[in-house]
Amino acid sequence: MCRSIKTLRPPALPEEATEDDIRAAALQFVRKVSGFRAPAAHNREVFEHAVDAVAEATAELLSGLEVRGRTAHRAS
Repeated sequence: MCRSIKTLRPPALPEEATEDDIRAAALQFVRKVSGFRAPAAHNREVFEHAVDAVAEATAELLSGLEVRGRTAHRAS
């Protein structure tokens, strides 16, 4: 499911995920689950609320994760 959603934690993403990264992943998830790429006007409010809730939960998850065994990323 949602193969186009990228992993937002190190080492897959060496820098911290931005709000835009998190929002894009949340939008992709809600699109996949709802089956709508863009909601009809009568569903727009609930669709946007779901994107906001998923983005918030994702940000909370990422801030609470502890990534162990990670080596320091060196710039070349």
